[in-house]
Amino acid sequence: MTHESLRIIREEHAALAAMLRSLMLMVQRGPKRDTETFFSVLRAMLFYVDEFPERLHHTKETDLLFPKIVAASAEVRDAIERLDRDHARGESAIRELQHLLTAWELLGDTRRGAFEGACERYIKFYMEHMRLEENVVLPAAERDLSETDWNELDRAFAENRDPLTGKYPPDPAYERLFAQILLKAPAPIGVGEDA
Repeated sequence: MTHESLRIIREEHAALAAMLRSLMLMVQRGPKRDTETFFSVLRAMLFYVDEFPERLHHTKETDLLFPKIVAASAEVRDAIERLDRDHARGESAIRELQHLLTAWELLGDTRRGAFEGACERYIKFYMEHMRLEENVVLPAAERDLSETDWNELDRAFAENRDPLTGKYPPDPAYERLFAQILLKAPAPIGVGEDA
C-alpha cells in the first residue's frame, strides 16, 4: 500500500527536480532578448524553492517524518542526520544564490560565472539530497512505520498543496508567482520561450 504522504513527497520531489532543471537550462542559455524578464523569472524560481520546498516540505520531513523513522529504523540514523544538516543549510544556500543572481543582474557578466557555479553545485546537492531520501529513507519508512504514524504524516503532508505538482491550484497569494513561472519559464516547468 502506498501512503498518501509518500505520494505527495515523491510528487513534490518531481516538481522540484523539474524546477531545478529548468532553472539550470535558463542559466546556461543566459538572457537572450529580454534581460528583465530573464532575471525576473530566475528570481521567481528561486523564491519558489525557498517558499515551498524549504519552508513546507523540509519542515514536515525534519519535524515529523524523520523522528518517526529514526525511532523505528535506527540503521538510517546517519542518512537522516545528513538530511537534517542539508535542511539546516538550505535557507542560507538559497539566500546565497539570490545574492549572486542580483550581483549578476546589477553588476553584469563578470558575476555570471559565480552564479552559474553556485547554481550547479546547489542543484547537484539538492538532487543528491532527494536521491538519498527516496532510495534510503523512504523505503525504511514504508517498511517500519505504523499505521498511526502514516495517518499523522498523511494529514500533515496533504496540507502542502504545491501547485507545481499539477494537482492543486495555487493559493491566491501565490497566483502571480506561479503564473510568472509557468508562463515565462521554458519547459520542462513552463511554456515560455527563451527570454
